[in-house]
Amino acid sequence: MATVLSMRQIEKRFGVVKALDGVNFELEAGEIHALLGVNGAGKSTLIKILSGVYAKDSGTIEIGGAPVELGSPAAAIAHGIASVQQHPELVNDFTGVENIFLGEEAGKPGLGGRIDRKAMRLAAQKLLKRFPIEIDLDRRVGEMPAVDREIVAVLHALRREDIRILILDEPTSTLTEREKASLFQLMRSLKAAGIAIIYITHRLEEVFEIADRFTVFRGGRNVATFTSRAALESGVSIPELMLDEKTGDIFPPRTGEAGGEVMMEVRGLEKKGLFSDVSFTLRRGEILGIFGLVGSGVDELSKALFGVIRPDGGEIEIQGKPAILKDPHDALKRGIFLVPGDRRTEGLTLSKDVVFNTTLAHLGKASWIGGFLRFGRNRKAAEELARRVALQPPKLDRPVSAFSGGNQQKIVIAKGLYRDSQIYIFVEPTVGVDIGARATLYALMRELSKKAGVLVISSDCDEVHGVADRTIALYKGRPIAHADAAPSRDQLLAAGIMGVRS
Repeated sequence: MATVLSMRQIEKRFGVVKALDGVNFELEAGEIHALLGVNGAGKSTLIKILSGVYAKDSGTIEIGGAPVELGSPAAAIAHGIASVQQHPELVNDFTGVENIFLGEEAGKPGLGGRIDRKAMRLAAQKLLKRFPIEIDLDRRVGEMPAVDREIVAVLHALRREDIRILILDEPTSTLTEREKASLFQLMRSLKAAGIAIIYITHRLEEVFEIADRFTVFRGGRNVATFTSRAALESGVSIPELMLDEKTGDIFPPRTGEAGGEVMMEVRGLEKKGLFSDVSFTLRRGEILGIFGLVGSGVDELSKALFGVIRPDGGEIEIQGKPAILKDPHDALKRGIFLVPGDRRTEGLTLSKDVVFNTTLAHLGKASWIGGFLRFGRNRKAAEELARRVALQPPKLDRPVSAFSGGNQQKIVIAKGLYRDSQIYIFVEPTVGVDIGARATLYALMRELSKKAGVLVISSDCDEVHGVADRTIALYKGRPIAHADAAPSRDQLLAAGIMGVRS
């Protein structure tokens, strides 16, 4: 296969920090090449250089054998490089067709140009003929499932016929298994058309499912490149390459404690059309896990437990006392803290720095009498929490929008730790978080469970089964009971994806 991209001895510094140290990377036409590494390993910096967002300090880049300079995103696109970010910026009120050609709607340039809807529709049909995938592009994006929004973002990136390299950043982080299969179908179509794909993911099991090769980054260097088949046959451990150490089990050992104080009791909780007959007991000293796919009602259940959604029926008790949670403020007063699944819209103020976001969870604690902020104390608290969640880089004055998705998740969790609550509800706690940081966060959850009730709600079955002492599966809004309080991983998976009772 022909080499479409060659990057040699790429270096990049940010002050005293050497983000890339003599990196070599090659990409072949028509291959899917996974880029792996913990947060801060250098892979995002390399991609931003390739996308024209950052300028390299030294090194050479060749595309199709010809040297190029990628000084801007426009230059990268002109050389056939397109990117789809982890959170694609789409216009919800526009259709799929309108989003694909956003910014290029007019039949001719200038203020006098009119939107040529017929030309847009014909061009969209041509795209779907070139890359066959089932999708209704006349539907408003805001009404589309997550996978269709991702596909629209990909088609937007490929609207030019001369795109040869496509960068996909964590495209499956919010997709169900069925939706992931649809996206992988599109990726294989792109591959068959000769487009090379750089695929960034923290879901290591996907590497062997979709990637032809993978490259591991660590400490600003690419430390290994393997074909997926060779790595599988020789038993290569990707986590050990990423961390440069034996990983063992990333989940902390279960305490074996049972019968602790009941922190929350839920009986027959129901919200029509979303979930029904949900009952469980959450105790101090253990972690309770709820597994459910996207659309199963798990997200809505978490919001009902935090006062965002008012249930239609059922009861909630907090430490033995009936609780009617009218709103999140009421939930916070009752000692409940929610770490939301959508960190960007529900968990963070992206334009503000780490100290602001961390202490925002408890303004009473962060302020003197009279409402003046305790700047020195707040910074010390934020420094300690950044250390506990392994924030990288630990730059407290940086706006959280400048951090990677995984590090943004750490900041949300640090915000919860600052609140020092009695009940913690973690929703999709490690989406976009690398394997090394996951171990740190799971250990924090176990530590919290010693003094608080910890509920982990996730669409990742391995996560729920690995971190929790007891588990429940939610299937189409209804809990699936198990005879055994600790079902096997396969039993939990079958319950969550098929509604099978064991």
